[in-house]
Amino acid sequence: MRQLSKSPFLYLGLATLLIGSLAGFLLDKNKSNFSLAKDVLDDSQYLIFATGKPSEQIVFAMVDGTTLQPSAPPALAQGRTLASLEEVDYGLSQARKEIELYIVQKDETVSLVAQKFGISNETVLWANDLTNKSILRVGQELVILPVSGTMHIVKSGETLNGIAKLYQAKAKDIVDFNELADDSNIKTGDFLVIPGGLKLKVVPKYNPVPLPNSYFICPIPSPCVISQGLHWFNAVDFSNNRCGDPVFAAVGGEVQRVSFTQVGGNFVQVLHSNGVVTYYGHLSGTVVGVGQKVDQGQVLGYVGHTGQTVPAGEAGCHLHFDVRFGVNSFSKYPVGAKLGR
Repeated sequence: MRQLSKSPFLYLGLATLLIGSLAGFLLDKNKSNFSLAKDVLDDSQYLIFATGKPSEQIVFAMVDGTTLQPSAPPALAQGRTLASLEEVDYGLSQARKEIELYIVQKDETVSLVAQKFGISNETVLWANDLTNKSILRVGQELVILPVSGTMHIVKSGETLNGIAKLYQAKAKDIVDFNELADDSNIKTGDFLVIPGGLKLKVVPKYNPVPLPNSYFICPIPSPCVISQGLHWFNAVDFSNNRCGDPVFAAVGGEVQRVSFTQVGGNFVQVLHSNGVVTYYGHLSGTVVGVGQKVDQGQVLGYVGHTGQTVPAGEAGCHLHFDVRFGVNSFSKYPVGAKLGR
């Protein structure tokens, strides 16, 4: 026994055993910590993209001047988009599910454009307030619906059944196509695609709410530059060549929609007390929720290039700001005008 205790191999074996046990303990502990960290990430609504990969960027917003609130990164926005009706064939291309904008090319006619997108000639005419005698010009911007039919901007007090009756369409088709939760899930200022809807013989008119020049504040930090003049829908674009700058509520109101579309990207839609609706598009992220009351100047999100921008990518960072049921008071300024200096 004494000879065995003096053997160097005994001590070497004991040391090896001890190191192995310690390593196993540390490995199990680290593994446990890693699993916990992974579970936290997997369960987090803020840190995980729609694909399940961790976010590369986390944005925080100050709430009530006292609390930092994390907001979802752009890829988390999974708003409802316009979807196809399997049981009704209105000429929908399966690759397109939303309203989009198209630039007319050389020698194109209404019928050629309609054929390119698989919709009826009338759909192109109605959406763009054209007639059979209209001649398209190169560079002209057209609104293209994803399906044959028409579109409607929801006004205060309207119901889905009433809208369906107006266009001789089915309320269920409108609900299904626009992926509405139910026939009551429509908001003032929403765009609805009406599959198979017919053009109205008498188009209802509304008088835009007159707004004083000082009604809106510029929705991005100085220099607030007009980068594109009035375009669809009653919109102007703002840019100061900076991605990630805050986007402010141009006037106080209630948040109606916080969602995503393939064209507009991440967006926030706000209803104001006079019935006017403002829309803020291409955001990199948002920091408000549906039903939230916001004050003028409150941060809604951040300037980005989500959706379709020209050019694409970071060079296309800008804010698309449109006004529904009211005058866009920024439309009077020329492209390049710097506001709020």
